[in-house]
Amino acid sequence: MDFLGKINMFKKIFTNNSYNVSNTLSSLKPVNKKYTDTVSFESSLKKKPDYILIKTLGTGSFGRVFLGKDVNNPARNPVAIKRLVKHMLIRQKQVDHVISERAILSCVSHPFLVKMYTTFKDAHYLYIVLEFVPGGEFFTFLRKSRRFENSVACFYASQITLIFEYLHSKNIVYRDLKPENLLIAQDGYLKLTDFGFSKLVDSRTYTLCGTPEYIAPEILTYKGHGKPVDWWTLGILIYEMLVGHPPFIDDEPLGIYRKILDGKIIFPRYFDKHAKALVKRLLTHNLGKRYGNLLNGINDIKFHAWFANIDWDYLLNKKITPPHVPEIHELDATFYFENYPETEDVPPVVTGDEDPFNDW
Repeated sequence: MDFLGKINMFKKIFTNNSYNVSNTLSSLKPVNKKYTDTVSFESSLKKKPDYILIKTLGTGSFGRVFLGKDVNNPARNPVAIKRLVKHMLIRQKQVDHVISERAILSCVSHPFLVKMYTTFKDAHYLYIVLEFVPGGEFFTFLRKSRRFENSVACFYASQITLIFEYLHSKNIVYRDLKPENLLIAQDGYLKLTDFGFSKLVDSRTYTLCGTPEYIAPEILTYKGHGKPVDWWTLGILIYEMLVGHPPFIDDEPLGIYRKILDGKIIFPRYFDKHAKALVKRLLTHNLGKRYGNLLNGINDIKFHAWFANIDWDYLLNKKITPPHVPEIHELDATFYFENYPETEDVPPVVTGDEDPFNDW
């Protein structure tokens, strides 16, 4: 499987899993230009399941994410169906990225990762059927809270630490940590989603990618990067949770990049001293000093003073009481998701020799 590809650093790729808030259901414009509740998929599987597409949960550069139900098994839990426009993926040279995303999702399994159930395609779209996470986007929760108390930020950062520990054990670099790519599960724990930037990396890669505020300096300087970029993004997220915004901000991406390369971080007076010490060791340009990349590996992070109250085994087994548990009364509730207008546009057909997704 080829995990190589080029990326445009000024675009946020694969934001299709970005969920926001509402509880209004609406109908979907299907692929055959007639309104119906059911979409059938081409599949390499013997059985071709049908899904009712109930509501748009989020939109992105290449498609939408829908709340879906399996027609043949209505008693099953609802799913999130990521529908990607094939001709747009081809035009924007994102074929390798979506193939990589599918390959990575098929080989990972962790309590804090969104599960992929299966994939399908038709003449217009690719479909990725994912676990539905009803608590909504972590981004929305953080913005409503403005900023978190120290213990709350520590609880969420500890889950990201375990996620990266797991992914890195499989030589997978995530490369796109940000609040928009985190969902809140019914039990109050996080689920990481959107693996469009993820890559299998044995040593280094040189692809430009990431969200401007979270990009590590070694990506910007074309020096090659690997697993340490994820620990940089953890430092950015910890800062954003405690302050309410990332440490490097500007009205334009180039201004953000200059501040990242300059490396100057301003810590408010209320910033916890242990959190400050950890963030400094994560947001260092020197890879020989960045925590997570030293001789002790992840233990420099897990056993840092800021995480002193975290029992890692208890956390992995979800025995720690979350600071926030969403009120979910029905499994298909969409209260925490925004209402999006449905579209009647049907994209061009991509089949035969023009279709690079023949093995999908």
